[in-house]
Amino acid sequence: MGRKDANSTHSAPVDTYRKQIGKHDYNKEKRKLKAAKAAADLKKSSSPVKDTVMVLITGLLLIGGLYVGLYWYLNKELPR
Repeated sequence: MGRKDANSTHSAPVDTYRKQIGKHDYNKEKRKLKAAKAAADLKKSSSPVKDTVMVLITGLLLIGGLYVGLYWYLNKELPR
């Protein structure tokens, strides 16, 4: 007995060629997309040194602001 749809298991050589070209183009685009994403992530992320310096400056400004505020508040002369 013959198989059902025996002709559908084999595709034409042109279709196989087109499928190979499609796979190749897909893989090339995938590599380009990965490279573009990596470049964007590198550009978006900042260096750890810059982050550390920003945290230290912010902390010093907060402490300095608290010091000035308390100095101003506690050095007021009381009215007599």
